Amino acid sequence: MNFELKPMGLAGAANEKCDALLVLVPQTFKAGKDDLSILVAQALKSGDFEAKPGKLLQLYRPLQANATRLVLVGIGEGSAKQVRTAVLAAVGGVKSSTLKKLLLCFASPAHEAAVRAAVLAVADASYVYTSTKSKPEGRSLQKVLIATTNASEVQTSFDHAAAIVLGVELAKEWANRPANHATPTLLAQAAEKLAEFPKMGCEVLGPKEVAKLGMGAFMAVAQGSEQPLQFVVLRYTGALKSKPPTVLVGKGITFDSGGISIKPAAEMDEMKFDMSGAASVLGVFRALAELKPAINVVGLIPACENLINGRAVKPGDVVTSMAGQTIEILNTDAEGRLVLCDALTYAERFKPAAVVDVATLTGACVVALGGVRSGLFASQDALGDALMAAGNTSQDLCWRMPLDEEYAEGLKTGFADVANVAGRAGGSISAAKFLQRFTEKFPWAHLDIAGTAWKSGAAKGATGRPVGLLVEYLLAQASTK
Repeated sequence: MNFELKPMGLAGAANEKCDALLVLVPQTFKAGKDDLSILVAQALKSGDFEAKPGKLLQLYRPLQANATRLVLVGIGEGSAKQVRTAVLAAVGGVKSSTLKKLLLCFASPAHEAAVRAAVLAVADASYVYTSTKSKPEGRSLQKVLIATTNASEVQTSFDHAAAIVLGVELAKEWANRPANHATPTLLAQAAEKLAEFPKMGCEVLGPKEVAKLGMGAFMAVAQGSEQPLQFVVLRYTGALKSKPPTVLVGKGITFDSGGISIKPAAEMDEMKFDMSGAASVLGVFRALAELKPAINVVGLIPACENLINGRAVKPGDVVTSMAGQTIEILNTDAEGRLVLCDALTYAERFKPAAVVDVATLTGACVVALGGVRSGLFASQDALGDALMAAGNTSQDLCWRMPLDEEYAEGLKTGFADVANVAGRAGGSISAAKFLQRFTEKFPWAHLDIAGTAWKSGAAKGATGRPVGLLVEYLLAQASTK
């Protein structure tokens, strides 16, 4: 699917041949003298159409436009959230096997956030997963034109959004794949494929290299599976090599049974999504390949399965992390923090400007924030504020959570330096406090995406979050260097 931005108003859009024309109408709409503007004004005046967010009026082969279908789409005040809601509804209404060319025209000059939201919403509404279907019926939509009279003013935001779409869809692809089609080895191969882009590099460490590094916590999780663990090191070099990189760490549990602390059978299939953090790191690097910002970025993906065999780690076992800290594993289903802690220690060698880990870490975060916002923990306010701002810009929202030292009390144990779980209360925070023990040498943030990485029910599937948030954060860092 190709996106193109055109400097065009309603008169020009009416002459463009397409399968569907979506006209985004704000409450402040003022009609021009062209036929399509007059049609919009008449529909508003008659009450058959309202410019409230998500209100739609559909017409088939209208005389006023050279489109098979015309949809008037209310966007209210035109905020990013309202545009996204409206475009998702409108594209859902016209989506069919005959929809190959879509024109989306802003009836009034668009602002940057609205254009970004429109591009991402079109991609989201038209996405189709096909990889493991015997007779796949993929996305029919091939070309999307975004039209606004002030195209030159929003070109940068459009370019960012188009690149983020590539990243989000790569993240969705790998998170949606069933575990037997997304093993640690296959995930590593996807990372190696990204190294074919300019300024990209990739190194994959296997079991022997990881053992030599002393990643005892990571190895403990992997030892219950026949699939060999993989530790992926991605590099994007967009600035001088002397510039400290930002390091992204993505949890790559390609399937999580819970181990000996086994999960309930109901919805366990959704544990293929437990590598969504890793998938989002792959997605960010795909977007970086397109945008080529002047920043250095390292991506670390500790990938393995958490399964059960005769070698699987047991509750009560004590392992030694790469940092030399001993960990009592009280619950084998709290495995994400075990693979992440060794990856965080590995990140020290890059002398990073900042480290952000991304993980479907705790059910407690789902209870706290649902599926609307990801949980954000940050050791420094400047880093936390920058990630919050990036989430607001991208509409990939997060919420800052506390890191008071008292939340670490439950991690104390008489049998090791630290336990891998505390009590139920404040579970997402105590998990973050566990990770924080391994981050003393750099500014650190943690995104708990357990509630936002995928949807359940009829709309089951990966969301591609938080690719948008992370890309916007990195672009902002590049612009301030």
